[in-house]
Amino acid sequence: MKDTLFLRPEEEMDFIPIIPLNENDSDNGQETAIPSTLPLLPLRNTVLFPGVVLPITVGRDKSIKAVNDAYKADKLVGVVAQKDSDVEDPTISDLEDIGTIARIVKLIKMPDGGTTV
Repeated sequence: MKDTLFLRPEEEMDFIPIIPLNENDSDNGQETAIPSTLPLLPLRNTVLFPGVVLPITVGRDKSIKAVNDAYKADKLVGVVAQKDSDVEDPTISDLEDIGTIARIVKLIKMPDGGTTV
């Protein structure tokens, strides 16, 4: 019998695993008050959905400042996808109309100066 290699989907493509967040684990059942203003984190080629834990690498100076400020405060940040990932300094018109309010679970400073949240 000939040995056959079966590839699983994750071996065939690059992707980041999406881990659903157990709603009972966060905030111990308490509702979080949403502030009237939030730091905004534009994402290139990524959409963050509510209730999902997703590692995000942040490299732009403004974005690093936004996640650092949010992490020091209430850990909440507004996350919005960019319409065009080639835009380096997006304005409000470069962002999608709908985003997600996210909680920063962990902040890791990388050796290259970037940050992963």
